[in-house]
Amino acid sequence: MPETRFRVMRVENKFHLPPVVATIEVETGELAKVNADVVEADCKTEDEIIEAAKDADALLVVFAPITRRVLSSLPKLKVAVRYGVGYDTIDVDAATDNNVIVVNIPDFCLEEVSDHAMALLLACARLLVSSTGGLKQGRWGEFQTETTREPSLFEQTLGLVGCGNIGRLTAKKAQCFGLKTIGYDPYLDKSVAEKHGITLVSLPELLKDSDYVCLQTPLNKETRHIIGEKELKQMKPTAYLINTARGAVADEPALIKALRERWIAGAGLDVFEVEPIGADNPLLKMDNVVLTPHCAANSSTSLQRLKLSVAREAARVLTGKWPRYWVNKDVKPRVNLVRED
Repeated sequence: MPETRFRVMRVENKFHLPPVVATIEVETGELAKVNADVVEADCKTEDEIIEAAKDADALLVVFAPITRRVLSSLPKLKVAVRYGVGYDTIDVDAATDNNVIVVNIPDFCLEEVSDHAMALLLACARLLVSSTGGLKQGRWGEFQTETTREPSLFEQTLGLVGCGNIGRLTAKKAQCFGLKTIGYDPYLDKSVAEKHGITLVSLPELLKDSDYVCLQTPLNKETRHIIGEKELKQMKPTAYLINTARGAVADEPALIKALRERWIAGAGLDVFEVEPIGADNPLLKMDNVVLTPHCAANSSTSLQRLKLSVAREAARVLTGKWPRYWVNKDVKPRVNLVRED
């Protein structure tokens, strides 16, 4: 009897892939161990994904939108693995309805994103970007004066919207700077929060009391635009918003208005509602905003580990095992799977 060979597709618009992610040698080598061929397809539309992946047993997904129409058009598909913690690019309900397991990598980039959140916070707190620009323009005395107006971080309050793995690690690092840490997370047990030095509060209370509001929640129906005009008006005028989660967790037009009208002091943003950010986006011209290009998760170490994890999770399903992590707990897989101890 000939051995079973599997077809694994990575369907992406390659233009948007970071160079380290764009190569698939790690995935190809790992999946070859289970007789799986990894094929890349440059896809920009649903139709292109469906055509490329019509015979796929597994999908590897970075940014490609895996919609209900895509999932219902792939009769052999067993698993869709997302490169990363968030899985908002995959219609999870549709996957469940089509007996497709959705896998994410929740232990990816914990150190990197929490580091980046703190870097943005510190850049805002110490006026690093505007000070650098002012110094290069010869305005030494002006920015010496500006920094004397900023309070010390010590005993200020960091409010975390989302206290999962990354949020809790951010809290640990913030506490080293003497920041008090409070959090809003309706799914986190109070005892777990307290173990990590986080006091759970309501969202309005967090916004009112925080000097820095850090968004670390996944993007879903509940969290889309969880920070809008009403919430921004509840923040202190001296407070900063830090976002290393997803752009749409905050209502970007409302945030732009808040920054223009100085409802809040400023923001540190790694993510945007539309990516790449448009050249005409007002955020690019604001002196009270620190911006980075959705790179918080990036390091050579984290990305290599991610690629290996993605390949191994796909291999587990293809060889009849449950993955380590899967999102849609109610899914009834297309194949029988066994659990590993």
